[in-house]
Amino acid sequence: MSSDLQITLVKSIIGTPKKHRDVVIGLGLKKLNQTVERQDTPEIRGMINKVAHLLNVA
Repeated sequence: MSSDLQITLVKSIIGTPKKHRDVVIGLGLKKLNQTVERQDTPEIRGMINKVAHLLNVA
């Protein structure tokens, strides 16, 4: 039922609040332009919504 999301970090986390950095790291992103696949769950969607200005989601 739940499909995979491709999440890419497109903006640097330098200068962002610590909570935002923690969310990006929690998604498994460490480097700029790195892409990870995560299942489409409400928890992951919430994390994406919190830092949507830093990410590209496909």
